[in-house]
Amino acid sequence: MSSELHEVAIGPAEEHAVRALFEATSAAWSDGDGGAFAGRYARDATVILPGVHLRGRDGIRSAMGAAFAGPLKDSRRVHTTESVRFPVPDVAVVITRSVTVFAGEAEPPDDRWELATWTLVRRDGEWLVKAYHSSPAGTPG
Repeated sequence: MSSELHEVAIGPAEEHAVRALFEATSAAWSDGDGGAFAGRYARDATVILPGVHLRGRDGIRSAMGAAFAGPLKDSRRVHTTESVRFPVPDVAVVITRSVTVFAGEAEPPDDRWELATWTLVRRDGEWLVKAYHSSPAGTPG
């Protein structure tokens, strides 16, 4: 038995749909809309960041709503997709280089960038975040 991962060949339309999820979450972030942001996450999603563990869509909605009203007010989120893989047809694993740009900043500092792993699932034709984990990317170079 082979231990190799075999990925499914997915067409450009599916990869585009996955990438659209990031556009939708970034738009909800920029709008400061915790409900719309959390709506892109599965009901039982998990979010893990350094020092943070959010459980479920309701927990994400609550935490992000408070953050958008406080320290993340008028910020925006930028994601650069590094890779998109489909281990099975209704699951995507995405790696991004991501950063929060705070109000008044033209560009974020290099040391604020993160590398993130996203596990996405397709439910009823819609891609949702099932799990998100990020860590500091460090300075490029």
